[in-house]
Amino acid sequence: MKLTSLPLLTALGLAVAFSSAASAETVLRASHQFPGGKGDVRDEMVQLMAKEVEAADVDLEIQVYPGQSLFDAKEQWGALVRGRLDMTSLPLDYASGRHPEFSATLMPGLVRSHERAQRLNDSEFMDMIKQVINDAGVKVLADAWLAGGFASNERCITSPDTVQGQAMRAAGPAFDEMLATAGASIASMPSSEIYTAMQTGVLDGANTSSGSFVSYRIYEQVTCLTAPGENALWFMYEPILISQQSWDGLNEKQQQALTEAGQKAEAFFASEAAALDQKMVDVFKENDVEVVNMSAEDYNAWLEIAKESSYKTFAENVPNGQALIDAALAVE
Repeated sequence: MKLTSLPLLTALGLAVAFSSAASAETVLRASHQFPGGKGDVRDEMVQLMAKEVEAADVDLEIQVYPGQSLFDAKEQWGALVRGRLDMTSLPLDYASGRHPEFSATLMPGLVRSHERAQRLNDSEFMDMIKQVINDAGVKVLADAWLAGGFASNERCITSPDTVQGQAMRAAGPAFDEMLATAGASIASMPSSEIYTAMQTGVLDGANTSSGSFVSYRIYEQVTCLTAPGENALWFMYEPILISQQSWDGLNEKQQQALTEAGQKAEAFFASEAAALDQKMVDVFKENDVEVVNMSAEDYNAWLEIAKESSYKTFAENVPNGQALIDAALAVE
């Protein structure tokens, strides 16, 4: 009885193995630093793409690893370039140490409004940025520009003199230099570390995106928020990216499904972008944080400091630096 059952068991095993091989999916790992679940639009963009790709039924799966559960925030770009990571939602300026051109995507006063951010996406400026991205071995799947503001537990940040003596986190070299020129001391870190740094006294204030201010619960550590309003000094480009190595490993149907998913994620973000700013204002007020806006005079005063500090340094030291600034400013 045992002897006669062996061929049957072997056949069943081979059938299961063949079935598994036939149905095997290509799996892409997507890492980002933002909290998972409802509440952060960048995670929602990646999760939306995963659902769209699954629905396309092209033997492709996106596994999402939020909250730095796969790679630390600052490690994601290098992992992407080397093909150790397939996809990420990344504040691009985090990679400016490798590609200083990326600091143009967090340059004080270069964007100012969500409407202008949308126009920048289809500009020579963005073509130049994406060329640097592509040359590094990475491809953009979805564009996203997040507005942001300032928050402090010392005093409201409006005009440049209000940052004097404050320890600030600014996200990138261009803002670091502008704030330092205005009299702040600088501590660099990902947005995911702001809460603890403020809690322990390492920081007095910070600027980051509206989405991060809410999802990282910064309202628990500050007394005043400067919201973007009509004079948003802080805008940051945070696209969804894929390693070119990973892209090249997909078949044509999978590439098409991923492209369409990226377009839907970008459209979803565009519909949510301005609402993120209002949500931030509402949440901070609900938590008894004072909310203010920069006046046009404040904005212009900051811009003058930026032009004499970060703009000048960028133009002098970055390949095509002045050309990038000019291309951005040329967008109406």
